[in-house]
Amino acid sequence: MTETIVTTTSTVTMDDGVCLHVKVLGDDAKATKPLLIALHGAPGLSTLLDPESSFAFLSGTFRVLVFDARGSGASDLTGPYTHERWINDIEHLRKWAGAEKFVLAGGSYGGFIALDYALVHGDRLLGIILRDTWAHGVVGMMTALANVVTSDRLKVDVARQVRVWSGILYDDKDFEESVLEILPIYDPPEEVSNKAPMSGETQPKVFEGLAETGSGYHSATQNAAFCENMPRFDVRHRLKEIKAPTLVVVGRHDYITPVHFSQEIADGIPNTRLEIFEYSGHNPPADEPEKFRDTVWSFLKAEVL
Repeated sequence: MTETIVTTTSTVTMDDGVCLHVKVLGDDAKATKPLLIALHGAPGLSTLLDPESSFAFLSGTFRVLVFDARGSGASDLTGPYTHERWINDIEHLRKWAGAEKFVLAGGSYGGFIALDYALVHGDRLLGIILRDTWAHGVVGMMTALANVVTSDRLKVDVARQVRVWSGILYDDKDFEESVLEILPIYDPPEEVSNKAPMSGETQPKVFEGLAETGSGYHSATQNAAFCENMPRFDVRHRLKEIKAPTLVVVGRHDYITPVHFSQEIADGIPNTRLEIFEYSGHNPPADEPEKFRDTVWSFLKAEVL
């Protein structure tokens, strides 16, 4: 029998008037539980459904706050879509939730924001969880593009993939077509997933159910993220400044943010645990859910609780 998780859904107004769609998982009217804020990836595409499915299992111990970032999902499509603005939104939500310190989790693009947040507001963090991310924007973009256009698992429009990974999409339809043609590369190869330990449960895959959510494809958000933000994103030489205990997880068969990027982050942050998921692609919480839960819970018990 699946335990019912008490969820509060809110519309929270930021300091500039932009409204964000927010969920808090776990009943705690007096806010006595520690707070965990989990960030989704793929600006303009992904939504809070991704971190909700990944971290809902913690709601008995933590208040798990997930939200659609501005420019994504059901939140306002109002910029600026910059790391600085997205960081300010996290700060506003932290204060709204009444927490002085919290755990910050970020997957894929959410990991970029988490790293930048840690360099600006490191004193606010009890811990960090990074999933399948990188520390250098230009190299990351070019690696992902190269892996996409050379993959024997895909048949893509190369010019369109150049547009999505460099942030010069024509429109929302161009964004949709660019995503749909590369979906298989986010999952591990079939011969690998067939060998994975069976968990007896079904988890959503990367971007699964996107059309059903009505969130749509917002190319303006994606273009800002990859044309403006990524060329300026390079925290490799500042990783040593991050003092919060950090868990880095990555799928062995992730071709968007390959293992060596996570290894670089783990080598740079002083207090880090790196966990490689041998049967996973870009989304270990979906590919190996039991191991992901065990790994995260072990880290939080040792470093935060």
